[in-house]
Amino acid sequence: MPRAGLSADRVVAAAADLADEAGFENVTLSAVARHFGVKDASLYTHVKNLQELRTRVALLAGAEMIDEIAEAVAGRAGKDALAAFAGAYREYALRHPGRYAATQIRIDQSFVADSPALRRTAEITYGMLRAYGLDEPDLTDAVRLLRSTFHGYCALEATGGFGAPRDVQASWDKAVDALHTALEHWPRESDG
Repeated sequence: MPRAGLSADRVVAAAADLADEAGFENVTLSAVARHFGVKDASLYTHVKNLQELRTRVALLAGAEMIDEIAEAVAGRAGKDALAAFAGAYREYALRHPGRYAATQIRIDQSFVADSPALRRTAEITYGMLRAYGLDEPDLTDAVRLLRSTFHGYCALEATGGFGAPRDVQASWDKAVDALHTALEHWPRESDG
């Protein structure tokens, strides 16, 4: 019988909070159980194992992140949409470091096949890029460029990796400008 007050959603939310406080790598069933003052076994009614818990944290974080990005890009196109997308991405990554780390894990596709958040992420990201006139396979290549640039920048910024006296925001703005230029002048697969 499930312990009163516990639910899968509450367990996942507590794990996400723990990820932000202690780091995603420190999210364990034992740590979440301690948060609720219960034994580890009490959580197995709500999540199958640690992998499922971490996957659910990743899905929660991805949904939160795309909600913020969607709000930021609403009604925008081209460079304005790209800058809003990039800014919301970066703000989420820096404000929620543990949740953001969760969004970077590899997720079993069978577990998320019907995920509305993942569909919405693809729709918003690809929609923004279609304004640059991109089609497949260029869309996939552009998504990979944006994700690796945004992730690399956020990872370096979060660990204090930018030691030069140049303002980090100014460098971010230049990176977004450079991405916009690259997207406007994308070497099309069909140009090959």
